[in-house]
Amino acid sequence: MAFRFLHTADWQIGKPFANIAGDSGAELRSQRIKTVESIAQIANERAVDAILVAGDAFDSNEVSDRTIVRTIEALAPFSGSWIFLPGNHDAALAHSVWTRMHAMGLPSNIVIADKPEPIDRWNGRATVLPAPLRRRRESLDQTEWFDQAPSSDGSCRIGLAHGSVANRLPGNADSSNEIPEDRAERAGLCYLALGDWHGALKIAPRTWYSGAPEPDRHKANDAGSIFIVDIDRPRAPERVETLNVGRYYWIRIDIELIDGTCERALQALEGLSNEYRTCVVFLNLTGAISLAERRRLELELKKWEARVHHLEIDDSGLIDEPTPDDLDALDNTGFVRLAVERLRLRASDPGDPESSAARMALRMMYLDHFAKGA
Repeated sequence: MAFRFLHTADWQIGKPFANIAGDSGAELRSQRIKTVESIAQIANERAVDAILVAGDAFDSNEVSDRTIVRTIEALAPFSGSWIFLPGNHDAALAHSVWTRMHAMGLPSNIVIADKPEPIDRWNGRATVLPAPLRRRRESLDQTEWFDQAPSSDGSCRIGLAHGSVANRLPGNADSSNEIPEDRAERAGLCYLALGDWHGALKIAPRTWYSGAPEPDRHKANDAGSIFIVDIDRPRAPERVETLNVGRYYWIRIDIELIDGTCERALQALEGLSNEYRTCVVFLNLTGAISLAERRRLELELKKWEARVHHLEIDDSGLIDEPTPDDLDALDNTGFVRLAVERLRLRASDPGDPESSAARMALRMMYLDHFAKGA
């Protein structure tokens, strides 16, 4: 019997975005709940049987009651079954966001899958096997019970888990809460719905990460989507449709300035999507730049800070290399020129412990010079 569901994970509602101050951070926090409402509306339009949330719906167990209530309100457009799995950020502790939700009195269509037991709310068409995390890091495989879990004859067996698939994720991925790569096959699953990896990814046969619907990292890992999954009958190949729902684009730009100008950095920014206001940009600058171009760069970046949603700049690897014109602009002769030359030499010596301070001194002298109207 056919079964259609929506697979999502890693909402991390309540994420503080501590490094993004003011309105920009507040808008990122509020967008997460708006995106959940969009997911509910899509589920209703696509007539899915259930929405499976594979962990980390909340950023922590300490989110405010207000955040919990706003999230529950956002679920309203979809009256079908919501199955929430506790993840590592919102583990099913004795006192957690889930116990607080229970105390608030939940609608009957919202299920907190905080126990490892089969869930069948679809008249035998599907059985969801959850592997809730009861602490941030579990030492034992929480999906092992899937292999022997009972289900109705003809039921689509769907696993729901949060963690890292063994031997499959990149080497720098978090390897806690490990899940065997062949769990779907061993447990006779039609589909294993996973959370924890924030990008959309088929990681093993019948085993998928939906990724985070709202990106929150500068990684090129296909975040920002949800899956609509169709299973026509038990053991039939799954059909997965990816829908992009994220509003904000998290973009990392790495630029090496090699000709003394800032042109390459400005061209890279101009190449961003036209939706500048929804771009969260990390700009990493390396190489060398003249003082005149450094001044131009700082003026242009101030404009970009106002255009994009948020701009973070790391120019610690960008070295000031004053040109003869830069030095002439400060002074042609005498003590000032001698001081500038000494600072230039120190600034260009990577072995000098004061090279960073020397670069800053040169820059400040130059900017101060133009600030006085020279």
